[in-house]
Amino acid sequence: MPKKIAAIITEYRKWSHADVIVGKILEGFMYDGKEKPDLQVVSMYVDQFPKNDMSRDLAKKHNFKICETIDEALTLGGNKLAVDGVVIIGEHGSYPNNDKGQKLYPRRRLFEDTSKTFERTKQAVPVFSDKHLSPVWADAKWMYDKSRELFVPFLAGSSIPVAWRKPELKIPIGSEFTGAVGLGYGAIEGYGFHTIEGLQCMVERRKGGETGVKAVTSYSGEPMWKAMDDGKFSKELLEASIERAPSKAKGDYRTLSLKGRETGVFLIEYIDGLTAAIAILNNYLYEGDGGAFCFAGKLKGEDKPRSCQFYLQQPDPFAHFSYLLKAIDKMMQTGHAPYPVERTLLTTGILDAAMTSRHEAGKRIETPHLAIKYTPTDYPFATDPIPMAIKREF
Repeated sequence: MPKKIAAIITEYRKWSHADVIVGKILEGFMYDGKEKPDLQVVSMYVDQFPKNDMSRDLAKKHNFKICETIDEALTLGGNKLAVDGVVIIGEHGSYPNNDKGQKLYPRRRLFEDTSKTFERTKQAVPVFSDKHLSPVWADAKWMYDKSRELFVPFLAGSSIPVAWRKPELKIPIGSEFTGAVGLGYGAIEGYGFHTIEGLQCMVERRKGGETGVKAVTSYSGEPMWKAMDDGKFSKELLEASIERAPSKAKGDYRTLSLKGRETGVFLIEYIDGLTAAIAILNNYLYEGDGGAFCFAGKLKGEDKPRSCQFYLQQPDPFAHFSYLLKAIDKMMQTGHAPYPVERTLLTTGILDAAMTSRHEAGKRIETPHLAIKYTPTDYPFATDPIPMAIKREF
């Protein structure tokens, strides 16, 4: 029997994260009704209904209930849980930004209301929360702590760590890094998170496991290139990651990136001595073939960097999200997260510190609260043939 799922989402429209994740539960990985996860959406809470909302038509088509509260979605109006798992997608919708430029998606509220139902019914089921846990560190830490308190199997994060890698690159657990750079494009917060997760899923495999981050600094404009020239992060590794990007403007990446919309470098100082960076180079990098999310790292004793592109199949069926959904399905079936939620707790904290640094004109932000330890797992990334794009009717 499929596991019954409550979907808790901010909005459901074409190509929203609700569409490319929950839509695959409803209509299959290829939206053709064929191969699906062993899950069934029985209820949905929707926070906002835009003009192009899809949720109400899908509820009629697939016979699930749209509920007025999260408690109702989890219990179907009863006194006990009526679902085997919860999928929270607090991404997209009309929400304000704070003065740091962080989009204030209500992820804590959605999780908090879910946890209140767990407490009321004295029951708990696995929960997935899409992307970073929360825009704000204090809320993310609250969510993590509450999940531990209630013994909730908890998974979160980006599709980047489970996407295809061109070429296939698997860093051996126990490796010793001498440096690493993640490369990305797009909105500095929303896509910066994807870039951090791409970096983190690689460097977490270093000797001793993850021990956390002691400081984060954000550089914008000319200071980011001065930081590179001063040796704060590796030009060799940045350029090795750029080589993996499929679509680039002609010209000098330094000059062009300074002309773009949000650009910047986040310098990440790990507690064990590794220093890594991510670079968001808009106006130089383009989405191109599979997106310009790349990685380059150098291991001790090796002359050449190891590098790859995290390949995103897009547009429809956005098949990289199929692999994120497979990880969600695995947790719902087993009751155990297939990789540590601590990774996303850490990347959430890095992003929050970077946005704070950026707001404070590049101040180095010490992060004693990010002494987060965890051991990585060998959960697989996508290696199947990449499916062809499809044309989906809406």
